[in-house]
Amino acid sequence: MAKTTVDICGINTSRLPRMDAKRSEELLRLIAAGDGAAREEFINGNLRLVLSVIQRFSGRGESPDDLFQIGCIGLIKAIDNFDVSHGVRFSTYAVPMIIGEVRRYLRDNSSMRVSRSIRDTAYHALRERARLEYELGREPTLEEIAKALNVGEDEVVFALDAIADPVSLNEPVFRDDGDAVFIVDQVRDETADEERWADSVALKTGMERLSERERRIIELRFFLGRTQTEVAGEIGISQAQVSRLEKHALSQMRKFV
Repeated sequence: MAKTTVDICGINTSRLPRMDAKRSEELLRLIAAGDGAAREEFINGNLRLVLSVIQRFSGRGESPDDLFQIGCIGLIKAIDNFDVSHGVRFSTYAVPMIIGEVRRYLRDNSSMRVSRSIRDTAYHALRERARLEYELGREPTLEEIAKALNVGEDEVVFALDAIADPVSLNEPVFRDDGDAVFIVDQVRDETADEERWADSVALKTGMERLSERERRIIELRFFLGRTQTEVAGEIGISQAQVSRLEKHALSQMRKFV
C-alpha cells in the first residue's frame, strides 16, 4: 500500500480507532454538556469518516495531508453544530459538512477564479441547502433555497454553476462485471451520422472484418450516436458486454484502417 494511503499528517490511518453507535451517542450527550475530553475522543473516533470522505477527492493533485486537515475542520464544525434532539445519525449530518469544507478549499485554491460575491452566494446557498435538508429531512427545492437567501432562483443557479467542479469525460461512473463505465460512454451524440464513417472506404473495409454483432454495435455507437446503455437495451446484452465487444471491434478495425 502506498505510503500516502497509510500515513497522513503523521497518523497511521490503519490504526485509527473505530467507534460504535452506542459509544457515539454517549459521547454526543457528554459533548452537549460541555465535556472537553468527550469531544476529543469523539473527534479521534471519527477520523476514519474524514478519511473516507477525502478519498473521493483523490487524483486532483492535492496533498492528502492538506485534504485530511481540511476534512478535520469540517468534522469539528459538524460536531459544534450538531443537534442530538433531531434524531439524525451524526455521520448523516457530518459527511455533507466535510465535503463542503473540502470543496470550498479546492475552489478557493483553483486556478479558475470566480468573483468573491458569486462565491459568497454559492457558499451561502450550499450552507442553506444543508441546513434545510437537515431540518426538512429531504432535499430542499431551488425555490426554498432562494427564499432562505432572499435572492432570485436564477442567481442561485448561476452561483452554483460558477463554482461547480469540472468533470472529466473519462471519469468512471460505475463498474459492471469488473469493467469501468465512463461518462463519455453515457454521452449521446446527436450530430453523429453515417457520413462521418461510411464515406471512408478504409473504415468500410474494417467493418467488413467484424462479426455481425460487433458491426451492429459500431453502427449504433458511432453512426447513430447511441450510448452504451442504449445499445445494450437494443441488442439485449449487458452494458459490460457492449463495452468489451466495442473495444475488441475497434482493436480489429485498427489493423485495417
